[in-house]
Amino acid sequence: MRSAFDRLFDVPDSYLNTASIGVPSVEVADAVAASVHSWRTGAARPGDFDAPVATAREAWARLVGVPVGRVALGATVSGLVSLVAAALPRPSRVLVAAGEFTSVTWPFAARGHDLTEVPLDEVGARAAEFDAVAVAVVQSADGRIVDLDALRAARASGTRVVLDATQATGWLDADLGWADAVTGGAYKWLLSPRGAAWLAVHPDWDLPPEQAGWFAGADVWDSVYGLPLRLAADARALDTSPAWLSHVGAAVALPWLAGLDRAAVHAHCTGLADALRAGLGMEPAGSAIVSVRTPGAQERLAAAGVACAARAGAARLAFHLYNTAGDVDRALDALA
Repeated sequence: MRSAFDRLFDVPDSYLNTASIGVPSVEVADAVAASVHSWRTGAARPGDFDAPVATAREAWARLVGVPVGRVALGATVSGLVSLVAAALPRPSRVLVAAGEFTSVTWPFAARGHDLTEVPLDEVGARAAEFDAVAVAVVQSADGRIVDLDALRAARASGTRVVLDATQATGWLDADLGWADAVTGGAYKWLLSPRGAAWLAVHPDWDLPPEQAGWFAGADVWDSVYGLPLRLAADARALDTSPAWLSHVGAAVALPWLAGLDRAAVHAHCTGLADALRAGLGMEPAGSAIVSVRTPGAQERLAAAGVACAARAGAARLAFHLYNTAGDVDRALDALA
């Protein structure tokens, strides 16, 4: 058991795989377990989940820096990005990073848009040449961070900016509320169950509610039967029905994360990652994710009991709130 930022985590030593699956705090896991018990014993009622859904939505809005009325919920990043891709005139010219996570790029490709791949360090400089740019704030494969200032400048010139914050929100201290669309999933750095995701939409972009269902109604318990269409007046019109248990966990994890000192969280996570980089003779990167391309790195880390991932031909290690300098030392020992 580890204590981190006033929460307890039943996380093992050398768990450096948050970029794949975040480990919940005891409080989050207990809340989900209690909800499962309520479901198992027939005590659960649909209305019981309204409050957790609202609480998680409001906390995610704070984490990305937008009013809650701009936030829609879904189950996956790709599903929410698909709403954005559907809103662009076809075919639009969309700039993406080479090697980008496919949940960001495939929805645009599937809609018939004209995608151009460039190296990540060229995305900011080239963005103003395109109708839209779709990119992860932090690259899943190796933790590189896109030039947000350059993208903000491109948006001022008319380029739509679509950001996936899944690998950023929860540790990166950055303002994202200016973007046209920001999406993110809960189950990595937000330490919540898989099945919850959100989308923040800028007020000057009216996305069509292509997946409209009962939960997109102005009053969700008045929109389960019959016509006429009566959608919510804000971004909730884009909602899909929530995965209840996922939001139970998110309603505990996200308000806690949103209430932490962002600079302290950022410094903790990137400090550990840069300590590993320093021990390996690498330059600091200011990211919580480290990609190690030393031959045999993944095998040596696994043999030493270090939990990490193999991504894009490298070992990917991720440092979050519950990690310590001891985790850095164990990884360095394995790679020595």
